[in-house]
Amino acid sequence: MTDRNRPALHRFERLDALRGLAIVWMALFHFAFDLNHFGLVAKQNFYHDPLWTVQRTCIVSMFIFCAGMGQAVAWQQGQGWPRFWRRWAQVAGCALLVTIGSYLMFPNSFIAFGVLHGVAVMLIIARLSAGWGRWLWPLGALAIALPRVAAAPFFDSRFLSWIGLVTHKPLTEDYVPLLPWLGVMWWGLASGQWLLAHRREWLTGTLPAAARPLAVLGRWSLSFYMLHQPLLIGALMLWMQWRA
Repeated sequence: MTDRNRPALHRFERLDALRGLAIVWMALFHFAFDLNHFGLVAKQNFYHDPLWTVQRTCIVSMFIFCAGMGQAVAWQQGQGWPRFWRRWAQVAGCALLVTIGSYLMFPNSFIAFGVLHGVAVMLIIARLSAGWGRWLWPLGALAIALPRVAAAPFFDSRFLSWIGLVTHKPLTEDYVPLLPWLGVMWWGLASGQWLLAHRREWLTGTLPAAARPLAVLGRWSLSFYMLHQPLLIGALMLWMQWRA
């Protein structure tokens, strides 16, 4: 059966809401970053202060884990490759726009391989490995552990740093390499498959009315991701011009 002839795929509102929660947290984080960038708050170190670095790790983990769970749902529903590639092209295209936009704003530390670049690569791997069953758990653990035990200067170049086996983080505003983050996506994929097989109601249950806006937001996560920073930065610049 082709994608065109398939029935409409069921939305998992609880998964959408979890993704929406990550988006709200991300927007608040970026708003704080923007306030700091324009000198509107007491100076913060977003690159080394655990208050901010731990938050970033949690936000990225939620996004990638949800992406893995989404691939579990797509696999269980029999999503075809044509539909996969259409969605993948949107992610990859937005990743390219992020690189261009970040270069214009941060030419010395533009985003060469950020969260969308990483997700685009990891989605293909997750799709190809969706049938690996329980092996996803140990493989995920291995992917998470490898950067700590196998890092080497050979991988520090701009052309290889996307793999993640670097000895130091490259100069960039966002860096989400294949390793260790592929492990998070594999664990999301494995978790989603386990829930669909054993606790399906945890994903398909109804949402409280107060949480439904999060589900709507989660369904438009990519659009929100691409629009929120230009809107936040533009609003702050207008406010600063008005205040001057």
